[in-house]
Amino acid sequence: MKIPVLKINQFQKIKTFNDLYVNDFLNHIQINKDLITKPHSHNFYLCVLFTKGTGTHEIDFNSYSISPGKVFFLKPGQTHAWKFDTNPEGYIFFHTQDFYDLNFLSHALENFPFYYSYQNPPTLKLDAMQTLDLNTKFEVLYNEYSNNNLLKELKLITIISSIYIDLTRAYTANVKPENLITSSYSKILEQLEILINQNFYTQKLPNFYANKLNITTKHLNRVVKQTLNKTTSQLISERILLEAKRLIAHSKSNLTEIADTLEFSDYAYFSKFFKSKTGITPMAFKKQY
Repeated sequence: MKIPVLKINQFQKIKTFNDLYVNDFLNHIQINKDLITKPHSHNFYLCVLFTKGTGTHEIDFNSYSISPGKVFFLKPGQTHAWKFDTNPEGYIFFHTQDFYDLNFLSHALENFPFYYSYQNPPTLKLDAMQTLDLNTKFEVLYNEYSNNNLLKELKLITIISSIYIDLTRAYTANVKPENLITSSYSKILEQLEILINQNFYTQKLPNFYANKLNITTKHLNRVVKQTLNKTTSQLISERILLEAKRLIAHSKSNLTEIADTLEFSDYAYFSKFFKSKTGITPMAFKKQY
């Protein structure tokens, strides 16, 4: 059994938009409860603002608290699940890569810090004033999406752009200018994450990725160290570990089959790798889920 990957057209209410979805959050979870009650991933970018409610949001095996003023961002492929202790309220929107790329030719989604890297936190805590201001914009977006006014698509694009700009400013408010990543390093890291996602099953050494990027392994390590304070080997290992957790928790494959899928030489080597990174064996992790 594979982790379900939800596609944007499974949520569509307004058929004139095949690549954008906007909804009141409580209404969203009520009408889509059959889709979102179990851990799943998406093929689109997602942004949600909570104005009420408490609970837990698990994203790729990391748990984040839900509370008023919390914003969450998800990129395609990330596995997540909601658990609410009290009824949530707020707004949610998601869109495809094409929706943004076709409407914002001079700016890429990956330039926003919350979509820039899987290493950046997928959540943001707003203060009361920021929550009020952003809630107003989300509400305007939802109303515009729900009605059929003149120049509707242009208005939606403008509002989403404004929301992303405000969220970026809040997200980076405590980041010192000297710590902002240069555009050249940003591009290398973006391409590296794509390459790791495509090749981590078979390619587990940094020199493969450096060759693909046409740079030296030393320079690649410099980029990763300066941007993420990690090594390239760490990034590769973290991606392998994440996939191992996904397969152990959400597939029916046995542990030996999972080790084989991830192209470890044998289960003993896989178990040793897993325990060195998590502190527990794959079997102990499986029992937790």
